[in-house]
Amino acid sequence: METGDLRGDHTGGASRAVECRAPADGRRRAYGRLVHHRKGTALTTAVEAAERSLLWSHEALGLHALADSAGSVRLGAPGQDWNSLLPLVEVTATGHGRIWSGERFTDTAIGDRLTYRGHETLQDGDWQCTTIRLADPATGLAADITLRTCPGAGFLRSQVRLVNEGSTPLRLESVSSLALGGIVDAMGSVDGLTLHWADNDWLAECRWRHAVFRDHVVPLNRSAHGHEGRGCFERCSQGSWSTGRHLPIAALTDRRGRAWLWQIESSAGWRYETGEREGAAYLALFGPDDAHHQWRETLAPGQEFTTVPAVLVGAETGGLDAVFGELTAYRRRMRRSHQDHTALPVIYNDYMNTLMGDPTTDKLLPLIEAAGAAGAEVFVIDAGWYDDDAQGWWDAVGAWEASGSRFPGGIQKVLDAIREHGMTPGLWLEPEVVGVRSPLARTLPSEAFFRRGGVRVTEHGRHHLDLRHPAARAHLDQVVDRLVGDWGVGYLKFDYNINIGPGTENGPESAGAGLLGHHRAHLDWLGSLLDRHPGLVLENCASGGLRMDYAQLAVVQLQSTSDQQDPLRYPPIAAAAATAVTPEQAAVWAYPQPHFSPDGIAFTLTGAMLGRIHLSGFLDRMSPEQFELVRSGISVYKALRSEIPDSLPFWPLGLPSWEDTWIASGLRGQSATWLTLWRRESAADERGGGPRPRDQHGTGDSVRTVTIPHLRGVRLRPTLLHPATADATAAWDAARGQLTVSLPRPNTAVLLCLSAEPPAQSREA
Repeated sequence: METGDLRGDHTGGASRAVECRAPADGRRRAYGRLVHHRKGTALTTAVEAAERSLLWSHEALGLHALADSAGSVRLGAPGQDWNSLLPLVEVTATGHGRIWSGERFTDTAIGDRLTYRGHETLQDGDWQCTTIRLADPATGLAADITLRTCPGAGFLRSQVRLVNEGSTPLRLESVSSLALGGIVDAMGSVDGLTLHWADNDWLAECRWRHAVFRDHVVPLNRSAHGHEGRGCFERCSQGSWSTGRHLPIAALTDRRGRAWLWQIESSAGWRYETGEREGAAYLALFGPDDAHHQWRETLAPGQEFTTVPAVLVGAETGGLDAVFGELTAYRRRMRRSHQDHTALPVIYNDYMNTLMGDPTTDKLLPLIEAAGAAGAEVFVIDAGWYDDDAQGWWDAVGAWEASGSRFPGGIQKVLDAIREHGMTPGLWLEPEVVGVRSPLARTLPSEAFFRRGGVRVTEHGRHHLDLRHPAARAHLDQVVDRLVGDWGVGYLKFDYNINIGPGTENGPESAGAGLLGHHRAHLDWLGSLLDRHPGLVLENCASGGLRMDYAQLAVVQLQSTSDQQDPLRYPPIAAAAATAVTPEQAAVWAYPQPHFSPDGIAFTLTGAMLGRIHLSGFLDRMSPEQFELVRSGISVYKALRSEIPDSLPFWPLGLPSWEDTWIASGLRGQSATWLTLWRRESAADERGGGPRPRDQHGTGDSVRTVTIPHLRGVRLRPTLLHPATADATAAWDAARGQLTVSLPRPNTAVLLCLSAEPPAQSREA
């Protein structure tokens, strides 16, 4: 291939379509080389560099897609060793594995053979889309990778479409959505890089951890043996809880504030890996694969497959705060538009620490009255409203009819009461499951359920619907249309409380392919509900936050952040929630109770105020003074909530650790900055031991100083927004950009506004 074959729109910045093609035979002129073989002389390297052509670049991310004279295309930072970069697409298929065997899913034989065929750039509204077309001459597999961004934005979204243009079937076992190399610190090495990743679990979501890159990717003295290592740092999902183990998000940073952050958008299996390659770090992002998710996709001649999306964001300065701000802006841009994203109504839900799945008319009516008086705008009847079974509802769900014994005279009496108190009625639903004792388990066809080895899958007393089957979808359409259209429900909390395993085998398909197929049908179904009922609000819940991914969150409006019932355990989850979800989509429980002290009531309310308040608790049993604390807190939230959808998150004490005594998270808005600070007492060991230290930032004293770089040099007055009765104090040092806050008692929290002038209806701290 001559360099001239690649001329055209090299920046990807044109609004017109630009198309370039390789020679007609589409073949590479060199085969069999090892991608990790370093050429011998500087002259050779210079000649090779001169023969490479620029296909695409992203200035904000500092990325180039380059093609060499043999047609190989690689993506990475400019100026890096060619061999430190990865082939643009990595593919393993049965009979076509890797050319350097190990734990990595890079160095694949097909990826090494893929040859440039052409590229084009199109403008799609604000989006700029460059598609680079590749082909493997050995198998006839065509790979089109589409790189989407917006002018000036610091993000890149990538997907790969594979088409079998050969004459024989090809069984895929892994496909990268995005692969790149050449990541180094400011000194040009990997030694100054730090890894950041998030563990996730029931009741313990969004637990960010970090380690020096070299702690996981050790130097091996490559020059001694001529090869890279075989291992890598990897994280992956397991089964149908996409975030049951980890978040599909991670980052690399260096000491000077440069940062690279990535996200995989899949509810049906994902994996990322990073490691060292020729003295630089590489990154490879995948959807499901065979080794981890039992995913295999056989492409007959003419058939195609498209990967799940993956996203990379980057920043030259500002570290994690900067890249999470960029990721937040990207998430807002790519999701489905909905009025809830700006309205942010206060939601009362009867479940958490309150009715706990045992609603009745008599129990709900006083809660409805109290919630309306406190300022709630949505009232959700959570689990149990359908329960008329003497043996319990867990393994009998599926029909979603209201219980006659729980609601004498019908549930409409309760729904009407919600509306009469000025609130939108909502209901809890777990649509993807059918209990083993439900009549639906017998009346729906067997093909409408997940099966493996010809046997219907059962997990924790439930079967799982396959929404690719028309009977399963028709059943759920009928349920939702009845609840929304006939009953007037305007809010549905969709829960998901089982991990069904690797998926379903429909005929010859693999279990992982079945899960991905169901997942995509599920997303389509969710979109169809909103098409038919545009005002309907959907909440995504999976035992709290166990399916907290942006495949779901691109469609639904809210995300449950946790099922955590201990208010003192919630702060690290609430503070870190904005790493996983935009603040206006992050539902955080606030469950004040009559037995709480004024500090306790303020503590649980304050933690939800920079996201979405999910109010609960026995408000009807509170004293007038307690109730006024709740009502005033809701009023504060309503006064600031219009700022949340345009604000970006930051963490002046860093991302919280699970046992931290002091925790801080904030939102940086157009008119002001808002900051929540929690002070928790040292925790006693739950196994019966004494107190254990849990503050990486200090000793847990009553005074804490936080640095807020973006406000350095700004003259402002810190204003206490909530709680109004707190005896906290705050002082601002403009020259240093430091805020010093005093919280005299442990287990207290405050919300502060940092602006040039104090907002109305607040007092100076």
